[in-house]
Amino acid sequence: MQDNNAARQTQIGILCAIAAYTMWGIAPLYFKQLDIIPAAEVLMHRIVWSVAVLTALIAGFRQWPKVKAALRSRKVMQTLLLAGVLLGANWLLFIWAINNDHLLDASLGYYINPLFNVFLGRLFLGEKLRPLQQLAVVLAGIGVAVLVFSYGELPWIALVLALTFGVYGLLRKRVAVDALPGLFIETLILLPVAVGYWVGWGSEYSQMLSNPIDLNLLLIAAGIITTAPLLCFTSAARRLKYSTLGFFQYIGPSLMFVLAVFLYSEPLQSARLITFGFVWMALVVFSVDSLSAYRKGRKVRLPDAPAR
Repeated sequence: MQDNNAARQTQIGILCAIAAYTMWGIAPLYFKQLDIIPAAEVLMHRIVWSVAVLTALIAGFRQWPKVKAALRSRKVMQTLLLAGVLLGANWLLFIWAINNDHLLDASLGYYINPLFNVFLGRLFLGEKLRPLQQLAVVLAGIGVAVLVFSYGELPWIALVLALTFGVYGLLRKRVAVDALPGLFIETLILLPVAVGYWVGWGSEYSQMLSNPIDLNLLLIAAGIITTAPLLCFTSAARRLKYSTLGFFQYIGPSLMFVLAVFLYSEPLQSARLITFGFVWMALVVFSVDSLSAYRKGRKVRLPDAPAR
C-alpha cells in the first residue's frame, strides 16, 4: 500500500514538474508585452498581484491554519525569508534579461540549473553523484569555460539565474511547509518592498487609473503567471528527489531557446553555440543516467514473480 502511495506521489510530482517548466518556458511571451515598463516595476506587480491571488487560494483551500503554524516557527520563517529574497532576485534578473534581449542567457542559465541541482543535492542532501552525473557536470563546466575564454567574462546572467533558483529550490525542499502556504509567506515578505517601490519610485504606468485597460489586465495577470508555475514547482520539489526534479528542467530553457532564436532573433555566435552544445551533451548524459536509474529502481521495487 505504501509503495502504491509513493508511486502515486511520484507521478503527481512528475506532472507538476512538466507543467511548471512548460509555463516558465513560454513566460517570455508574456513579459515581452511589458518591455516598456522597467523590470523592477514589473517585479513589483508580480509581487503585489501574486499576494492577491495567493490570498484567495489560501482562503479557498482553507490553508490559514498552515500559514499560522509556519508563522509561529522561527526556523521556518528564517528559511522562507531567505527563499523569498532569492526568489525576488531571480524574478528581477529574469524579467530584465528578457526585456533587454538576453533571453539566450536566461535559457543557458536554466539549462545549467539541473546540473547545479545535482551538485546541491550531493552537497546538502547527501545524494550521491553517479559516474555519468559527474561526467554531465564536467561537460557543462567545459561549456561555460568556452564562453569565458571566448568573451573574457563569465556568463553572469546565466550563472546567477542558476544559482538563485537552485538554492531557492533546495530551501523549499528542506523547509517543513506546504507549497501554497510557503509561497504565500515568501511573497508576503516581499510585499512591503514592492509597495514601497510603487509609492516612491513607480513610473507613469504605476498610475493604473490612467492606463489602458489591456495594460492593466496584463499587469494584474502577473499574479497568475507567477503563482501557477511556482505552485507546480514547489509541489514537485516536495515529491521528487532533487536530482530527479532537475531532469525535467530542460523543457523550460528549450522553449526559451526556440523563442530567442526563431521569434526574437537574438544573435547566436559560434562560441555561444559551442557552449550550448556542451550543455546539451551534458543533459543527454544526465537524462540517460536518470532514466537508467529510474528503471533499476522500478525493478528493485517489483515483487518476485510467482513460481510456475
